[in-house]
Amino acid sequence: MKKTTTDIFLDKLKEDSDKYKQLETTQYTISEKKNLIRSLMNIRMPKNICDELLHLQDDYLQEELTAKGIVTLSDIPTIKEQLSSSSSFAEKISLWQGDITRLKVGAIVNAANSQMLGCFIPCHSCIDNAIHSAAGMQLRTECNNIMNHRKTQYGKTYKEPTGTATLTKGYNLPCNYIIHTVGPICFDKLNDALCKDLQNCYENVLACCVENHIKSVAFCCISTGEFHFPNDKAAEIAWKSVTHFLTTQNHCIERVIFNVFKDNDRKIYEHLLKADL
Repeated sequence: MKKTTTDIFLDKLKEDSDKYKQLETTQYTISEKKNLIRSLMNIRMPKNICDELLHLQDDYLQEELTAKGIVTLSDIPTIKEQLSSSSSFAEKISLWQGDITRLKVGAIVNAANSQMLGCFIPCHSCIDNAIHSAAGMQLRTECNNIMNHRKTQYGKTYKEPTGTATLTKGYNLPCNYIIHTVGPICFDKLNDALCKDLQNCYENVLACCVENHIKSVAFCCISTGEFHFPNDKAAEIAWKSVTHFLTTQNHCIERVIFNVFKDNDRKIYEHLLKADL
């Protein structure tokens, strides 16, 4: 029987791993093989990627993307069309629920951690893991190069501060770029400093878009997952930050998408956008 793209890539990925080189996978289902592929990609440290492995990975990820389906801007209604919003920027803002790695936009936003290398936990449910898994191993390599450069500038213990925006390529994602931002972690009670940090995330991502001539951007719900920022307050900060930015930079941005994954976040944004704070 002819080997599938999944089988060929998995074999090469195992060969690349010292620890799992001899792992027997012939008995695995297709779903188990795909989970193993993602796991091996997740735990792989940033290092050189041989051309053969890279080509096999790209073929595999493009097949996965085709299966998921690409969503373009024309597929996503604005809040004027979707919610009959009367906001001043209703024709520039969208609310879309789904997998952010399917979006063919100028840039998508990744809620990164301070190490800026992606999530190393196999098949973790965080958006950092999802984006790195779909973009490919090149993304971790680029992030590592960026962080090594910053460590040369600021010291070996450097960690990415909260609220900054770092631009990378999109690689196997349909978007052109990924903008990585480290959101605030809400350990205990919410305070003004944490709210300001989250506001900085949105403002700096939008400024990054303007600086790099990126006309459309999709925001995930920054800090609301593993970082425990209250969802309703995070949505309010996102909305106010974006609309305030557009009052002065309206001509630079054509579309801002609030991307949600959970039903609860969709309901929060729908209520917020209809209220037009």
